[in-house]
Amino acid sequence: MDTLISDTPTDGDAVAATPEDVIAALQDENAALRAENAALRTQVAELMVRLAELERRLGLNSRNSGKPPSSDGLNKPPSGSRRTQSLREKSGRLPGGQKGHKGETLRQVAEPDAVVDHHPSACAGCGAALATAPTTGHQARQVFDLPEPRPLVVTEHRAHACRCPGCGHETRATFPEGVAAPVQYGPRIAAVVVYLLHFQFLPEDRLASLMADLFGVGLVPSTIARMSRSCAHGLQGFVDALAALVKSALVKHLDETGFRIGGRTQWLHIAATALLTFYRVSLRRGSLLDGVKGTVVHDHWKPYYTMEGVRHALCNAHHLRELQALIKIEKEAWAGRMRTLLRRACHAANLARERGSPLPPALMALFLRRYAAILAEGFAFHGAQPPLNPAMARDGHLRRGRPARRPGHNLLIRLRERQADVLRFLVDLNVPFTNNQAEQDGRMMKLRQKISGGFRSEAGAADFAIIRSFISTARKQGWNIIQALLEKPENLIIRLQTA
Repeated sequence: MDTLISDTPTDGDAVAATPEDVIAALQDENAALRAENAALRTQVAELMVRLAELERRLGLNSRNSGKPPSSDGLNKPPSGSRRTQSLREKSGRLPGGQKGHKGETLRQVAEPDAVVDHHPSACAGCGAALATAPTTGHQARQVFDLPEPRPLVVTEHRAHACRCPGCGHETRATFPEGVAAPVQYGPRIAAVVVYLLHFQFLPEDRLASLMADLFGVGLVPSTIARMSRSCAHGLQGFVDALAALVKSALVKHLDETGFRIGGRTQWLHIAATALLTFYRVSLRRGSLLDGVKGTVVHDHWKPYYTMEGVRHALCNAHHLRELQALIKIEKEAWAGRMRTLLRRACHAANLARERGSPLPPALMALFLRRYAAILAEGFAFHGAQPPLNPAMARDGHLRRGRPARRPGHNLLIRLRERQADVLRFLVDLNVPFTNNQAEQDGRMMKLRQKISGGFRSEAGAADFAIIRSFISTARKQGWNIIQALLEKPENLIIRLQTA
C-alpha cells in the first residue's frame, strides 16, 4: 500500500504557495486597504466640512444674519423668552416713557360739540324729590367718539350758457378741472381709496366693503384701479423732483428687494434719506440709480461699488449680526471683541453728534489701533486653522476657483479691505452707523406682498412705487396723507424739507 502513496504532485493537485508569495499577497492586500482607508478618511473629512456648514446654516436666523424674521418660521424661542435678541447694549434706564418725553394724553376740551345734563331725581339721604331743587354744581366727563356715518354730499355743477345781446353768439361756462363726467366720485373719495389701498394695504375686496359700510359708497375693483392709476399719473412730476433731491442729498441709503410682477421676480430699488423716499421698479437687480452724488450707505452688495463719484459707508448692523453668528456658532473670540469695539465706536459717534463736534483725535487713534489689533488677532486665528478642501465648496460640491474660506475669514477680509467704509460714521458724523433707514422703508413694501401677493402687470407695480414714494415722503415730512393727496403736487414740492 505504501507504494501507492507518492509525494510527487500530479496534474490534479494545487501547487503549494511559497512564503514569498504569501508575503507579496499580504502586502498587496495591505496596500489596497491603506488606499481604501485614505479615501474613506478623505470622504469623512469632506463630509465633516459639509456637516459643519449645514449645522452653521441651521444656526442662522434673523438675529445673527441678514435673514428676514419671516424666514424663522416656527423655529422661535418658547413662550416667555425673548423672541428677538437686540444688538443694542443696555442703557440702564427703565422701560417706558423717559423723563421729558412728550406723551399723548386725552384731555377735555373747552367747548364740546354736545352737552347732556344729568340731574338726580331723588335725595340719596331722605328720598325727597329733587325735580325743582337748585343745582349746586356739576362734574364733567367727556366722551370722544366718531359721528354716525353721513350720506355722501352730492354737488351739482351747472355750466350755464349765455347769448351775447350784441352778436348773438352763445357762450357756455367751463366746468371746474376734474369735473369731466355727468356722474363721478370726487377727489376726497379717491384720496381715501388710495390711502387705504397703498398705505393701509387693504385688498380691493375688503376696501370696497369698508367704503360701503362706512360711507355707503359702492366700488368695484376696476374703479379702485382707475383711481390708483389716476393718482400715480398726477404724482409723476412730484416723484421726479423727489428722485433728484434724493440723488443730490449728502447721505442717502440704498437697498433692493425682490418684487413679484406678472409671475416673475423683478426688483424694487430703494433710495432714501431721513425725510425723503424714492422707490423704483426694475427688471434687473443690478439696475442701479444713476447720477448719485455724496455718500451712499448700503449692505456691501458688490454692484454698489461700481457707482462712480460717490463715497461708500457700510451697514454695521449687518456686521454686528455676522459677528453674533461667529460668537455663538463658530466660537471665535476675536468676533466678540470686534462687536464690543463697534458698539463703543457707535456710542462715541452719537455723543459727538450731540455735542456738535468731531471725535477727539486721540479717541479716533485709539479706535483705529484697537480695530487693527483685533483684525490681526482674527487673521492669526484663521491662519492657524486647517485649510478647507480647496476643491470643495461649502455645500460639499466640487468647484473651481479660489479655495473655500470660512465665514469669519471672509468677514475679516471685508473689514480690512473696506475699513474706511466700515468706520466712515466716525469720520463723517452725517453718516449713520447702520443702513436701517433703507431697510425700514423696504419693510413696508414686503408687507404689501405678504398681504396681497405680487402684481399682475408692470404698470401696476410702477404706479405702486410712485404712490408709495409720495406716501412715505409725506409721512416723513409730517403731512396728513389724505390732505396731501388732495393738494396740488407742485405746491407740495415747494414745501419739501431735505434736512
